Amino acid sequence: MTNNIFKRIYCVVSPQLNFWLTNRIPRTLLTHWMGRLSRIRHRTFAKVAIRLWQKFSDLDLTEAKTDRFDSIHDCFVRRLKEGARPFDLDARVVCSPCDALVGQRGQVEQNTIFQAKGMPYSLSDLMGCTRDAASCEGYSYVTLRLTSTMYHHFHAPHDVAVECLRYIHGDVWNVNPPTLARIRALFALNERAVIKMTLERSDQIAWLVPVAAVLVASMRFTFSDVHLHLNYQGPTQVQLASRLSKGQEMGWFEHGSTIICLMPPGWAWHGPASGERIKAGQRLWTQDI
Repeated sequence: MTNNIFKRIYCVVSPQLNFWLTNRIPRTLLTHWMGRLSRIRHRTFAKVAIRLWQKFSDLDLTEAKTDRFDSIHDCFVRRLKEGARPFDLDARVVCSPCDALVGQRGQVEQNTIFQAKGMPYSLSDLMGCTRDAASCEGYSYVTLRLTSTMYHHFHAPHDVAVECLRYIHGDVWNVNPPTLARIRALFALNERAVIKMTLERSDQIAWLVPVAAVLVASMRFTFSDVHLHLNYQGPTQVQLASRLSKGQEMGWFEHGSTIICLMPPGWAWHGPASGERIKAGQRLWTQDI
């Protein structure tokens, strides 16, 4: 009963409080500090911190491969039990790469997409390349927001060949709804990566843009040994030739954030409505016949 009261209070107060606490502070400094704190390897400290986290949120560890964590970070990047995220293996289906809340979706028109209602921004700014953005005119897009309590790994949405990984330095604004409603072009301001993929069998180009946020500006990829984070000083673009099967792990965030998916014409939306939850492996698009 007490836990339910705490969670109700959290749901009412959290969005506004979260905006002020995570955006009206030195965001980069807090992100560095949180990274160090989360990696303290002390099982008792981690256990207490995770219990508090569960009390004030919807953190659910029943699907986790283990419920024993040596650090908060281990809980952030937890793996799930085998078979917890089955992927629809139909070649005509593109699946969600991650667990998420479905955000804005639509069609790219005149280099413009939306982060929230009435909040357009430039696709070329997001992708860091005018030519790549121009090639996406008429593409469908969806914004998938991972909350801090969700499973943070992301997977290949289809059988793909990863061709290019581009890293773009930026800020670490929070990506929750209150911030999206206030900060214009937020996704084009934050740290992010741009992943170019060829869809097997159709030879069409699709894109994933993982966007980092406050407390999380660190991304790992299984198809590249580049560890992208705030202090990264290496090449900002890497050419690749990695083939991944649908459902194969692509990488993970080290807290929670957002992935923007861009799909070429010829694929019809069959995912849930904006605001609804989706799990990795569930269908987003199906190929028009």
